[in-house]
Amino acid sequence: MKIKCIGDVMITDDKFVREAKKLSVDEKDISSGNWEMDWDDLQDRRLVIEQNGPGAEEVVAEIKEADDGTEMLLVLYCPVSEEAIKSLPNLKLIGAARAGLENINVEAATENGVIVEHVMGRNAQAVSDFSVGLMLSESRNIARSHKAVKNNWWRKDFPNSDLIPEMEGKKVGLVGFGYIGQLVAKKLSGFDVEILAYDPYKSAEEVKELGATKVEKEELFKNADFVSVHARLSEDNEGMIGEKELNLMKETSYFINTARAGLIDEDALYNVLKEEKISGAGLDVFWQEPLEEGSRWLDLDNVTVTPHIAGTTTGALNKSPRLLVEDINRLIEGEEPKFLVNPEVLEQKEVKEWLESLR
Repeated sequence: MKIKCIGDVMITDDKFVREAKKLSVDEKDISSGNWEMDWDDLQDRRLVIEQNGPGAEEVVAEIKEADDGTEMLLVLYCPVSEEAIKSLPNLKLIGAARAGLENINVEAATENGVIVEHVMGRNAQAVSDFSVGLMLSESRNIARSHKAVKNNWWRKDFPNSDLIPEMEGKKVGLVGFGYIGQLVAKKLSGFDVEILAYDPYKSAEEVKELGATKVEKEELFKNADFVSVHARLSEDNEGMIGEKELNLMKETSYFINTARAGLIDEDALYNVLKEEKISGAGLDVFWQEPLEEGSRWLDLDNVTVTPHIAGTTTGALNKSPRLLVEDINRLIEGEEPKFLVNPEVLEQKEVKEWLESLR
């Protein structure tokens, strides 16, 4: 089998190759290359692709130059557009070592009989760690006091000086109670907090078993001392947190977002912070990244801002290709894969025959 691995500065091709050698096929012809090896350029190109889809770029050289017989394509952020898929006539599987699929044209893959796999939960530990960190950093003024001291200001007066909380006994509201939300709840258990969870896809019994109380969205925003967002962005929930929800929050409460900015109405959040209707916010994601010079978010003294790094740890990155290959092996070996994106393609005759030929 001919396999093409395309890495980038975040996960280089050698890490993909190392794991591709473990694929459950008898003969492997593995080639590789790297798409973008500059950190800043990668962030810029990623943003364009996330906003406009994989067709925002021409078919990349690493795919153009791939062998026509390539059956499997393993990538991280490299764009795989409809044109790219059609340029590889024997392609049968695309594996993305990330949860997001903005860089893969899944519809075109399905139409062309190509299986798509991705990796869920690779950065769940990292993001949940960071979310707890933002709660503490913002409410206890860790980041802004650090900045002040580094600039020779022994600062002890902050916007929330009269309202600085301890975590014990507080209510933490989690918007989205999937794997990341559950990890946040678990990690906060040692702080003796009460966990409220809003997730329409989870039953009250399931939430209770995980140590939380299921509530409606309005109840969560009204009662939580910390609101932390852990939902995936979709067409159905874009802007799900707006003026109505944010104005329900208490003056003493904090808003944390390590998920996606598109879940929140930007103006509504800015206004409640500007008017000090809530105590503060910790934000790792924004509506435009990177923030423009002079961005209004940089003027607020009750916001901790970070450059979309919640999921970026050495552990999260290094294990992604391994998790991807392990799941592809489940599929090849006839087991139930965890991360299959388009299961309907498995009903196609050519796909069935291809998988059977590997077993």
